Amino acid sequence: MSDRALLWLSALELGKLIAKRSVSSVEITRLYLRELDTRGRALNALAELTPEIALKQAAQADREVKAGKIRSPLHGVPYGAKDLLATRGIPTRWGSPAHANQVFNYDATVVTRLREAGAVLVAKLAMVELAGGVGYEFAAASITGPCKNPYDDTRWAGGSSSGSGAAVGGGMVGFAIGTETWGSITVPAAFCNVSGLRPTYGRVPRTGAMALCWTMDKIGPMARTAEDCLAILRVIAGHDPRDPSSSTEKFGPSLPDRTPLRARLGLLPTEYAKNKAPEAQKHFKSAISVLQGLGCTSDKVILPNFPYDAAAGTIVNVEGAASFEGLVRSAKLDLLADNSQKAGLIAALAIPGSDYLRALRIRKLAGPAAVKVFDKFDALVAPTLLKGAPPWKMSLNEGFANMGGNGGPGNLLGWPSISVPMGMDADGLPLGLEIIGAPYQEAAILKIAMAFQKATPHHRIAPKA
Repeated sequence: MSDRALLWLSALELGKLIAKRSVSSVEITRLYLRELDTRGRALNALAELTPEIALKQAAQADREVKAGKIRSPLHGVPYGAKDLLATRGIPTRWGSPAHANQVFNYDATVVTRLREAGAVLVAKLAMVELAGGVGYEFAAASITGPCKNPYDDTRWAGGSSSGSGAAVGGGMVGFAIGTETWGSITVPAAFCNVSGLRPTYGRVPRTGAMALCWTMDKIGPMARTAEDCLAILRVIAGHDPRDPSSSTEKFGPSLPDRTPLRARLGLLPTEYAKNKAPEAQKHFKSAISVLQGLGCTSDKVILPNFPYDAAAGTIVNVEGAASFEGLVRSAKLDLLADNSQKAGLIAALAIPGSDYLRALRIRKLAGPAAVKVFDKFDALVAPTLLKGAPPWKMSLNEGFANMGGNGGPGNLLGWPSISVPMGMDADGLPLGLEIIGAPYQEAAILKIAMAFQKATPHHRIAPKA
């Protein structure tokens, strides 16, 4: 098998080859380290390469395989972690010039769990500074500069898990870990032709992760396939007593049940004409046709009328400003790369407490009302976004003017979602299909996504060499 073919295997495919000793973990780790050190740097996807620890972990994985010890389906598979996850002795800069010298003496829980599962940490991956804080205007809002899209390096990889999206989408890691408060997994997944899973709020513990918004932050996998995401979630999910917000709800079987796909799909309203998005409409229509052919039914759905986006925005702004209050009140604020980020953090500190309480009340009322849609539907579906990735040089205010998206309600209410590839636009840029589920129903949306990927080739379309 050629090096390029190896690099583009899914995490589970790699794991099987390593377990059979058809390829060594050290061999594939060296390949990924090479790609990250060259293409990864060229795309600004890399925050920190970790060759010493990677090769040490890979060698251990190979020794264990030889001894007949396979820790998990991810055993020996190289991965990258978003640079807001603490890693012992390795810089964790949060994408921020103000934290350029930050190093922790412990690992985040997800990093520990992946190591215990035999996965190999090859890199910390680039991100937007402070995970986007309370608003940024340019893709260059990062200590590593603008993260470029592997399908077109004049376009953006998406934020804030930009490096995770670019590294997976560019065939530079077997999988990656991203985080989402509002779109930070699903957006780069859609832009970079990646399968990105945002779990239910609390499903994955955030111990050792940078806090942006305590009541909305979520950690999840980004990989080539939905089946990879399932395997990764099995490893990283589960309660951690050091994170009181982490759920004790058990994550179900190792695979979604194998009964025929009979999902009832709710089609979320999407303004194609207003946003001049005929290609997204065409690809979404095709995706629904595929799912109907697999046994799904579909009907239009409208969520109860609440100001989801406004409430979510207020909560992110207030909690984000509180998280970084020390920075905001220090001279280091001027070190941040994006002026809108600086201004947003300052302004957010002045938001009245009454506004924050009103947003919390809206969430409290909206949750029980909105979740009732799942009495009728097993999942809600829509295009993840209505356009391919915008140019990274463009103001995001302009680039996202007609993007659409459904991140507000799902993130405000903590619902799980997965974005999977659904085709390429006329410019060769990826478009994503979003599948949203009820709380703790990751298995349901993964089952739909896995069936879709078995019936379509979109997730196998690699960037041109």
